[in-house]
Amino acid sequence: MKFTAEIDIMPHAELLDPQGKAVMLGLEHLGLEQVADVRIGKHITLALEAENEAAAQEKVENACKKLLANLIMESYSYELTASQQ
Repeated sequence: MKFTAEIDIMPHAELLDPQGKAVMLGLEHLGLEQVADVRIGKHITLALEAENEAAAQEKVENACKKLLANLIMESYSYELTASQQ
């Protein structure tokens, strides 16, 4: 079966996000002072094949934990859907 994983990786809330801070300052310079906070992360779309949904979830978890996310500084979440053939 073919699956698509939509993965979001974000810095932990308690950590400083320098990219978010830079974007927030830029927004303030554009006159958008109403923005309270900006966090910058990554969005990854992963197409994969697996025998079933459980096997696909295991593959996505493995990819996130071992390569895509730095678990010391980042958290991840994903949505897995079966792809139409």
